[in-house]
Amino acid sequence: MYSYIVRRFAFGGITVFGVSIIVFLIMRIMPGDPLTAIFGPEGMTKLTEAQRQSYMEELGLADPLIVQYLNWILDIVRGELGRSFFRAESVGEMVLRRGPLTAQIAILSVILSWILGIPVAIISALRPNTAADNTARVISITCLAVPGFWLGMLIVLGLLFGFGYRAPQTAGGAGLFEDPGTVLQIIIGPAFVLALGQAAYIARMARSSLLEVIREDYVRTARAKGLNGRLVVSLHALPNALLPVITLSGILLGFVLAGSIPVERAFGTPGLGYAMFTAVNERDIFVMQNLVFLYAVVFVMLNITVDIIIAWIDPRIRYQ
Repeated sequence: MYSYIVRRFAFGGITVFGVSIIVFLIMRIMPGDPLTAIFGPEGMTKLTEAQRQSYMEELGLADPLIVQYLNWILDIVRGELGRSFFRAESVGEMVLRRGPLTAQIAILSVILSWILGIPVAIISALRPNTAADNTARVISITCLAVPGFWLGMLIVLGLLFGFGYRAPQTAGGAGLFEDPGTVLQIIIGPAFVLALGQAAYIARMARSSLLEVIREDYVRTARAKGLNGRLVVSLHALPNALLPVITLSGILLGFVLAGSIPVERAFGTPGLGYAMFTAVNERDIFVMQNLVFLYAVVFVMLNITVDIIIAWIDPRIRYQ
């Protein structure tokens, strides 16, 4: 087990290193000029060539690419993530201020996805090919097909025009336990929209897994002994059927972070997703570069954590 954990972290480090190179190069080959994004087309016409070169050197964008990359990695090691072109705050301050809100949205969406997806999977698996099963599958496919940002905008418009409701706004630094009412009102909409797509994946995965498990010999033996059908499912079949769902939830949690970008924009939620959307629109490359890299690191760490949890939960798994 120890050697497996070491190998997983080693492969994770290699993955993060590769992602850092890809992210850095993409930010440098993107069309457009950072100075144009800062000063605008009219402002650029007023800059002399010497001034342009001076600004590029000040931003560290005039150095060779290998030097820029090494400086960026050294800044990350030191905890310095650079500053936004347009705001008087560093990327690190932005992450600390907005990150908790996005994390709360992601965690709540996973919880809601289990609450919505698992009961649907149980009903569908225990009554295969019935009207209930077919209805559950149609709903799951619909939730998978509907884009989250579109659904989010529909919910916002429905609440606004139907009930005149506007979600309270915050700077993003409020904690769930400091002001739970306000924070829950802010995160419940994005979390619910993101949870619908996750719940569809979880329902389909849990249904397939549960259908396999309930055909196993130990489940038939438990039923033959006269155990109540609900107890057989809840105590014997469901715990084993949920192991692949745990793995899927960890992967989906990483995708939720990326999916939160358009959803947070639709709801106007001041989290990291909204910050990423703004940075892309403004071509704030330092913010984009560091946030994309941060998302990649979180995704890799989530996968490693889920693998370790599965190895610890399931005694049948043995890693040499």
